[in-house]
Amino acid sequence: MFIELRQYRIKQNRVAEWVTLMEEVIIPFQVGKGMVVIGSFTAPNDPDLYVWLRRFESEEQREALYRVVYESDEWRNEIAPQINELLDRERIVVTRLEPTASSALR
Repeated sequence: MFIELRQYRIKQNRVAEWVTLMEEVIIPFQVGKGMVVIGSFTAPNDPDLYVWLRRFESEEQREALYRVVYESDEWRNEIAPQINELLDRERIVVTRLEPTASSALR
């Protein structure tokens, strides 16, 4: 099992729009396809930062879920264009985290 820590930089003064898109469209869509989203966050001291966490049981599961989500017509034709309006894609940072034995996120 591992956690995917995703850090995004949102275009200036668009964080509220991004949070709405995430909470009303992206997260429900991905959860509906089988993704496990364990948290999403903004940072008051870093106003353009958005962070979210997803959990995967294995690399194989992650690859399969990526295909189901990111290769779907709905993602490509409806959701991705909205993302491009709000997200600075060049500054995305994705980190794979493996919980320690005593982690509550195991």
